[in-house]
Amino acid sequence: MRRRYYWMTLVILAALVLSGCAINDKVYVDRPDRTAPGVPRGVSSITGDQAVTIVWLGSTEPDMRAYIVYRNDNTSDNLYNEIGRVFVDGFQSQWSFVDHNVVNGRTYLYAVSAIDNDDNESELSYEDVHDTPRPAGTNVFADATQNLSGYDFSAEARVPFNSSDADIKFTYDNDLQTLFVESAGTDVDVQDFGFTQSLDDLDWAPQDGWSSVGWCELIVGHAYVVWTGNDHYAKLRVTQVSGTALHFDWAYQIDPGNPELKRAVTDSAIVKH
Repeated sequence: MRRRYYWMTLVILAALVLSGCAINDKVYVDRPDRTAPGVPRGVSSITGDQAVTIVWLGSTEPDMRAYIVYRNDNTSDNLYNEIGRVFVDGFQSQWSFVDHNVVNGRTYLYAVSAIDNDDNESELSYEDVHDTPRPAGTNVFADATQNLSGYDFSAEARVPFNSSDADIKFTYDNDLQTLFVESAGTDVDVQDFGFTQSLDDLDWAPQDGWSSVGWCELIVGHAYVVWTGNDHYAKLRVTQVSGTALHFDWAYQIDPGNPELKRAVTDSAIVKH
């Protein structure tokens, strides 16, 4: 009979453990995770040609499943809609998402949230990320001694240096043996922004610092800002100089008066759809 009671005791103890109970009045229950991941940090954007790249810092939380990217197509409200997900497969110090469904000259607002394996989603990121994609070009050739030594950003084309459509023109000083970029009109401003690793390093137009003489020496690796007479901002970066010729990359903001600066959201109430 003792053996029978012994086995009955084991069965009762096993049932208590399986039901979430244990000896000494301690209860062990496998509760679901209700804690949302931390809000993504360091969210910013890189302006492109018919594209915007969103970047943010990676999280070290072990149960991260994905990041959700949201976009607001109307800067007059705060309605954000999901446009994509980036699934987590191991730790990365930085993550990114490229939005190709954009139109040049139109401003978009972006935010990022994080979601874990239990479908807990964080709040949207706190940074005010605005971006206006714009046309761009690479490896454009120009020669200061040729007729087509002017450039019209709005037409994305080389034009005669004395054309009324030219925003800038390239000239060459024989005595100094130096290339220059000049304003093609009295209502166009230029300035040397200095050395950059790429054209993307110049993501905003300064409010001052324009050349008082209307021209700047062209230096390989330097980026230059142009403010056109009809209130458009442009930029170029010299990639190669050879005698009277050069190659450059460029970008032009077709949204008038937009220097690609990040503007603050006046209403912090954000709605996700």
